[in-house]
Amino acid sequence: MEMPIKIGEDIRRQTTKCKHDFACLSDEQHDLCKVIASMASKVILTDCVDRLPCDYCIRFGASLAVCTCPVRNELHNRFEV
Repeated sequence: MEMPIKIGEDIRRQTTKCKHDFACLSDEQHDLCKVIASMASKVILTDCVDRLPCDYCIRFGASLAVCTCPVRNELHNRFEV
């Protein structure tokens, strides 16, 4: 059984628009959007899983999106997930 991912409180505090109670930090991360590209360690281009509306997701077409979520970006930058 995997343990939840730990990130700094400063990153969590920056994520003021999260409506999903930081579900991406839980044991069940299998539904994270797949990162296609990263720009300046602050913005990622994703293949969106389209499960719930997200205030950090800017959609382009059916599945492509820009994600500006500080927590999601930290997960990608530190852990490559």
